[in-house]
Amino acid sequence: MKQLKKGSSKLLNAWASYDWANSVYSLVIASAIFPIYYGQLFKDKGSLNIEVFGTTLKSTALISFTTAAAFLMVAFFSPLLSGIADYAGNKKSFMRFFCYLGAMSTIGLCWFDLDNIYFSLACYFFGLIGFWGSLVFYNSYLPDIAFPEQQDRVSAKGYSMGYLGSVVLLIINLAMVMKPGLFGIEGDEGEAMKKAMRYSFISVGVWWIIFSQYAFYYLPKGTNGNGNKVHSAIIFNGFRELKKVWFLLEENLRLKRYLLSFFVYSMAVQTVMLVATYFGEQEIDWESDEERTMGLIISILVIQLVAVLGAVITSRASEKFGNIKTLIVINSIWMVICICAYFVTLPIHFYITAGFVGLVMGGIQSLSRSTYSKFLPETKDTASFFSFYDVAEKIGIVIGMVLYGLIDQLTGSMRNSIVFLAVFFIAGVFLLIRVPKK
Repeated sequence: MKQLKKGSSKLLNAWASYDWANSVYSLVIASAIFPIYYGQLFKDKGSLNIEVFGTTLKSTALISFTTAAAFLMVAFFSPLLSGIADYAGNKKSFMRFFCYLGAMSTIGLCWFDLDNIYFSLACYFFGLIGFWGSLVFYNSYLPDIAFPEQQDRVSAKGYSMGYLGSVVLLIINLAMVMKPGLFGIEGDEGEAMKKAMRYSFISVGVWWIIFSQYAFYYLPKGTNGNGNKVHSAIIFNGFRELKKVWFLLEENLRLKRYLLSFFVYSMAVQTVMLVATYFGEQEIDWESDEERTMGLIISILVIQLVAVLGAVITSRASEKFGNIKTLIVINSIWMVICICAYFVTLPIHFYITAGFVGLVMGGIQSLSRSTYSKFLPETKDTASFFSFYDVAEKIGIVIGMVLYGLIDQLTGSMRNSIVFLAVFFIAGVFLLIRVPKK
C-alpha cells in the first residue's frame, strides 16, 4: 500500500481511530466496570483487607500499588523499546505487540478472583502495561502524521473519538450488567451481575483488537522505515537517547520548564482518573448495591460525555488564549475539585463532581500532548522525545499512586489521599507560570 502523505485527512483519521479502539480499556477496565467488580469481590468476602505478598493490605491500597508497579515497568521499558523502534524503523510493530498484550490480558480478567489473586493481579498488571505501552508509540506518531497547526485539533479529535467509542461499549456493558437476562446470562441476581461484568472484560479485549486494525493498516511502519537489524549495541540506545534529550532540554528552556510542570500536575491528573471509581465505590453513601453500580456507571458516562465537550472547548480556548494560559486555568479547576472531593458524601454531590472532572479531564490530556508536540525542536527523532514525555508521565503516576496508596493504607480513608493531590495542581500552576512564551 502506498504510504499516505503527512497531514492527509485519511492518515489523521487513522491515527485518531486508535483512540476509539483502546479507550474502552481506560473506561470499562480502569474507570467503570472493573473497579465495581473488584469492590464487590471484597464485599462478598466480608473484609476490605487481604493477605498478599506476605502482608495484609487494604483492597484499594493493593490495586494502587499494583498499578504503580505496572507504570514503573512501562517507564523502564519504553525508552529501551522506543530506541530500538527508531533504529529499526518498526514503530508500528511495537505498538501492535502492546495492543495485543493489553487486549489478551484484559480478556484474562474474566477469571479475576480473590482465591487466585496472583494470576488475577498479573492479568490486571499486564493489561496496564499493554495499554500504556502502546500509547508510547501511538503518541510519538503525532508529529509524524500532522503538521504543527493540525496537532491541537487532531489530538482533541483522538480523545473525542476515544470518549465516544468507549461510551458506546460501556452502554452495552451497562445493559448486560443491569439486565443480564436479556443477554442470556443466568444465575441469581448478584451472580448474574458479576458474570455480566466478567463478560464485559472479554468484550473490551475483542473491541480493542478489532478496531485497532484500521490504524495499523494506514499508519506508516516507522519514522525512518530503514529496517536496520537490531544488535546488542542498540539495546540500550533508548536510554542514551533519553540522556541526549535531557541535555537538549538545557538548550530549550521553554520545553524544559513545561516538562517539569507536566510531570508535577500529570501525576495528580492520572492518579485521580485511576482511583475515582474506587473512591466513589467506598466513600459515597449509596443506599444499595444496585444504586452503587448504577450510580458509578452513570457518573463515568457523565465524565466521558462531558469530556468530549471539554476537549473541544479546551482546543478552542488554546487557539484564542494560548496553550499555557489555558493549562493554568484547567489546573486551577482540578485543584478546586480535589479539595471539594474531601467533603463529598452524597450521590448527587458525586454526580456534580463527576461533571466537572469530565470538563477538565479530556482538555488537560489532549492539550498537554499537543503542547509538548508543538514545543519540540525540529527533529526526525520524535520517538525519543515522546519516550521522554511518557517516562516523565509514568514516573509521575508511580509517585502519585504510591503516595495515594500509602495515605489510604495508613489513614484508612481515600479522602485524605484525594485532598493531598491538590498540592500537585497548586505546584503545577506555579510551574506553568514560569514557562517562557518563546
